[in-house]
Amino acid sequence: VQLVESGGGLVQPGGSLRLSCAASGFIFSSYYMTWVRQAPGKGLEWVSSIYSDGSQTYYADSVKGRFTISRDNAKNTVFLQMNSLKSEDTALYYCARDAPYGLGPPRGQGTKVTVSS
Repeated sequence: VQLVESGGGLVQPGGSLRLSCAASGFIFSSYYMTWVRQAPGKGLEWVSSIYSDGSQTYYADSVKGRFTISRDNAKNTVFLQMNSLKSEDTALYYCARDAPYGLGPPRGQGTKVTVSS
């Protein structure tokens, strides 16, 4: 199993970022996929999950209405569109092959998101 995240960076409050996670080594279209994050000095936090065919999505209350998870099973990729970013969204974001509310493993190496003016 290999999960490689990308798309992180520095963004101002209110801005947007789109994270991507390229998966390989397993039948991607058969699994839930999940995004989790870890803020500086804190533990892992579940953020969002998506069903294997993309028909169901799940969000933590802290990101509901601002983040959108999606997937492209033809490209073995899961996305996290993040809008209206807040300073409290600053974290290392990981994708994981796991069901809703799970934290993995397996997880990728993470992509850093910093929300700051």
